[in-house]
Amino acid sequence: MEVIHKIGRRKTAVARVYLAEGKGKITVNKKDMTDYFTTATLQYKVNQPLVMTNNDGNFDITVNVFGGGITGQAEAIRLALSRAMCEVDAEHRLILKPEGLLTRDPRMVERKKFGQKKARKKFQFSKR
Repeated sequence: MEVIHKIGRRKTAVARVYLAEGKGKITVNKKDMTDYFTTATLQYKVNQPLVMTNNDGNFDITVNVFGGGITGQAEAIRLALSRAMCEVDAEHRLILKPEGLLTRDPRMVERKKFGQKKARKKFQFSKR
């Protein structure tokens, strides 16, 4: 099996995932996944597509991720891994699609407008 390359995005985070056959080692930005994502919640998010498709020990995964915060990065990796699992076996799509793991979350930060304090917040109005 050749290396599978997929991209996942969330907010401003972009993750490039390289999937190859192996023993289940996940490397994120040249660090071990447990060192990069310290909380159990983020580790669960990254592993979710692998656990749901029963592939949690079958592939060595190398990830390059940049932009955004760690939660956005974890969700970007989850989307890229889900797309990679679908390329490994088309049957995995039937498992991942109902859980919403193949949907790109379109929500982004709204831009700040001129004449305002933030995107929606206005400067304080003084009548007198």
